[in-house]
Amino acid sequence: MIWFTVLILATGAERIVEVVLSNRHAAWAFERGGREYGQRHYPFMVVLHTGMLLACLAEVFFADRPFLPLLGWPMLAIALACQGLRYWCIGTLGRQWNARVIVVPGLGRVTGGPYRFLTHPNYVVVIAEGIALPLVHTAWVTALVFTVLNAILLFGFRIPTEERALTALDAVA
Repeated sequence: MIWFTVLILATGAERIVEVVLSNRHAAWAFERGGREYGQRHYPFMVVLHTGMLLACLAEVFFADRPFLPLLGWPMLAIALACQGLRYWCIGTLGRQWNARVIVVPGLGRVTGGPYRFLTHPNYVVVIAEGIALPLVHTAWVTALVFTVLNAILLFGFRIPTEERALTALDAVA
């Protein structure tokens, strides 16, 4: 349980670094006339993702979930691979990457890196990590609940918002 706690705390620290980077990129985008979309759903994303990390720990500790090596090690490998894809997305987007949906007129769509293969590779990361991270220590309830709520948020709000923003960006470019 100690190593799982370290993993979850490290993931939380990584998310804080992402927020700092996101805020820098947002300031850069707004200085260049960036327009934000989807402000109303963003707080729900923050609560959901923070809640997932806390729920991982709570479920493991309070439900006394065991570490099962045949499940835990592959899930850890997937969670770590997700970080590689996450940072490939962030690196490819550069200053255009943001945790919020902000587009800068005239910059156009990014089509390199993982975006050559998928329109939203960052959400592949979010989905895979949301399943894998809790299952490192058999927190299956957290994995299930996060996956369902995340699907509602992603497919009902976030991805349609990004598509609207990108369509508006394409119209300007």
